[in-house]
Amino acid sequence: MSAIFRGATYCFRSGDTAWNCANAASSGLLTGLVYGLSALGLSVIFGVIRIVNFAHGEIMVLGMYFALVMFNWLGVDPLLSVPAAALLLFGVGYGLQAAVISRVAHLPDHMQFLLLAALGIMLVSACLLVFGPDPQSANVSYALDSFAVGNLIIDKTKVYAAIAAMLVAAILLAFFKYTATGKAIRACADNRLGAKVVGLNVDRLYALTFGIGAASLGAAGCIILPLIELRPYLAPSYTLLAFVIVIIGGLGSLPGALLGGILIGLSEDLAALWEPSYKTAFSFALLIFVLLLRPQGLLGRARH
Repeated sequence: MSAIFRGATYCFRSGDTAWNCANAASSGLLTGLVYGLSALGLSVIFGVIRIVNFAHGEIMVLGMYFALVMFNWLGVDPLLSVPAAALLLFGVGYGLQAAVISRVAHLPDHMQFLLLAALGIMLVSACLLVFGPDPQSANVSYALDSFAVGNLIIDKTKVYAAIAAMLVAAILLAFFKYTATGKAIRACADNRLGAKVVGLNVDRLYALTFGIGAASLGAAGCIILPLIELRPYLAPSYTLLAFVIVIIGGLGSLPGALLGGILIGLSEDLAALWEPSYKTAFSFALLIFVLLLRPQGLLGRARH
């Protein structure tokens, strides 16, 4: 939050830049919604299975490359590739949990971390082998367009991406809150043994959870593709970003992941307005600030 306060102070002191600050804030808000969706996958998996997915960014990059292939070969807008990418990566995530991760669930945490880190390295290497190291992008037809609201200039690409992110996040939250399967998954998260006692197939629900987390990453990859240049080595930076977001919002809290994403988006864009080289520093300053005041995260529950 310190970055946001500093950016706001800068705007206050420089009255002639107030509209620039408003533009930066609106851009940060839109970007933050996409960030929040990207962190939802990590929060879902940890909240239920209690496994930290160190291959988080790599799975999202798979979604980006899927959307890029659909765009380059078939001319499909990346935002329209979201359902197909989510379905594909749901299958990948379900298979990984059922065939690989479940077999090491009883091992110490550091061995699970190493397994997922190794998986991430394999995925990066596969993307590098297939697509090469050069940056690639999806140049959508509206990439240079914007909406004008008074003196506000809002990037159309970010608006469409934010709308898509909110839609996917709403579907995900509604699934966990209102469907029988979603409630069963939440029951597993609250009490694994109790869920087994009442007859729930916990292993299957865990595989579904990892699949859902991977599907949300596939969707996030498609949505974020028009905003960036894609390279295989982007993955670790998105993994780190997701960790920062979910720790700020609260590990295992889905609304917390969205809130953390919005705060990071605002922090980065306001910091860039003040001094572009401070973007990353301010994001981590926000993380430290939250950890000092509320170690469980803004919407997380304290563990006793």
